[in-house]
Amino acid sequence: MNAPVYKLQRQDTSSIPTIIFALLIVNGLVFALQQVSHEFMMLNFALWPYGDPISPFAPWQILTYGFLHGGVGHIFFNLFGLWMFGRDLERMMGAKRFLIYYLTCVVGAGLIQLIVAGIQGGFPYPTVGASGGVFGILLAYGMTYPNRMIMLMIPPIPMKAKYFVLFYGLLELYLGVSGSSPGVANFAHLGGMLFGFLLLMYWKKPKSRG
Repeated sequence: MNAPVYKLQRQDTSSIPTIIFALLIVNGLVFALQQVSHEFMMLNFALWPYGDPISPFAPWQILTYGFLHGGVGHIFFNLFGLWMFGRDLERMMGAKRFLIYYLTCVVGAGLIQLIVAGIQGGFPYPTVGASGGVFGILLAYGMTYPNRMIMLMIPPIPMKAKYFVLFYGLLELYLGVSGSSPGVANFAHLGGMLFGFLLLMYWKKPKSRG
């Protein structure tokens, strides 16, 4: 876990790399559309439980839910995390690979949420938010820069990135198992981390030559 997953591909001196900038803009525009037509956006693009005859589930929701948010605080913290931890990762991975990684984490988080909902008998509300992708980025950041210091906001305690990731992963697991944070898709957050880890391991695996 101490070795970087990737080698630096190119140096980008801009403060906001291309994909991060595009994701910030798209999420902002979609959030604006939610304010104009909230019911339409939620019914068609939020992630609804599969198999429920009442809910309007559609396959594309596994991706589109990650661009909707439940409020100003929700979108602010998600996009702040995307910007804070994603910049160095995009510069290191390159734009194409970073986008693939981020979207994989979003879709993976959505799939895990659907599975958990099926096991628990469905959830009476739609799932929205970029948190699955952000948690996947957080995992990659901790694996790539394990010894970088990160300052927690509440409480303001500095810790290494690898411990920061472990702390949040265990916290999400506890909250998900205990059910002490109703309305929060804790297992989706873990799903983003899981699919991110699997993709990182796939990319890291030496390619056979035939």
